[in-house]
Amino acid sequence: MKIKKFSKKPDDSKKRISTNPVICYPNENLENENLNILHKARKYLKKESEVLIPPRDAKTFKVKMGNFFRIESIDGPQVGDLNLFQADNLDEKFYSGKTRALYGTHLSVGDKMFSSFPYLRSLATISWDTLDWYGYDKDGGSVHDVIGTRCDPYTSKLISGNDYHYCCHSNLTRALVKEKNLNINDAEKIVHDVLNVFMLTGFTNDTKQYFMKSSPVRPGDYLEFFAETDLLGVLSACPGGDCGSEHSSDIAKCFPLKVSIWNVDKKHLEGIKFSSPSKYNKNHGIN
Repeated sequence: MKIKKFSKKPDDSKKRISTNPVICYPNENLENENLNILHKARKYLKKESEVLIPPRDAKTFKVKMGNFFRIESIDGPQVGDLNLFQADNLDEKFYSGKTRALYGTHLSVGDKMFSSFPYLRSLATISWDTLDWYGYDKDGGSVHDVIGTRCDPYTSKLISGNDYHYCCHSNLTRALVKEKNLNINDAEKIVHDVLNVFMLTGFTNDTKQYFMKSSPVRPGDYLEFFAETDLLGVLSACPGGDCGSEHSSDIAKCFPLKVSIWNVDKKHLEGIKFSSPSKYNKNHGIN
């Protein structure tokens, strides 16, 4: 879609356009002081359990504070949509918009996954990424985005007119219904914008539209996280497969994903500083 211009350009338009950008949220103070400790601790990880995510479906998993978890490609290139909750408080969940504002459109090693207001703390830190070599390509694309919200049946209906029940939004909803014994309406309300694990995306240069390309992920690749609080995770194996053609249908070739949980002797985590909920007093200017 071209950006249509209906207004008359003012005489000082060049001056208005020539202003320099300013970073909204300078993140120097967010430099991850835990990363060196985490990289040393990784040498001593022991697998505790694993969960297999079937194609076009979602499963839940739990991770204790101080443990690691990996999302792994096992049989073929596959994208996953991840929701994260504080395990004992489903009101505290991953806030992709604020995480994006703090770090950028795509995440990798050292970036933190911040939770929703009024908590705004790191739920997890990305500790390893076998795809960090990809960087940004000639189209401006990269992996692990916090741009797209998740494929969903409402947008699918809007664009195609069809009812499709295995979009990531629906998959995540079903998994929460089963895990927490919620009714479907309550479960759907807490499904939130995701981290698109392994998904290769960006914005087009001309129209600035969200695009996707075939993911570079291959069996053996993984994205690894360190849990900074007890977590409930929900992961959907996207119906788009590697998202190189389309999603929200049964056309793409899809593969399972694996979530593995890893623990480590706490002596290897000495010096780790765990995130805590925001200390803002919540007065909001009301006396």
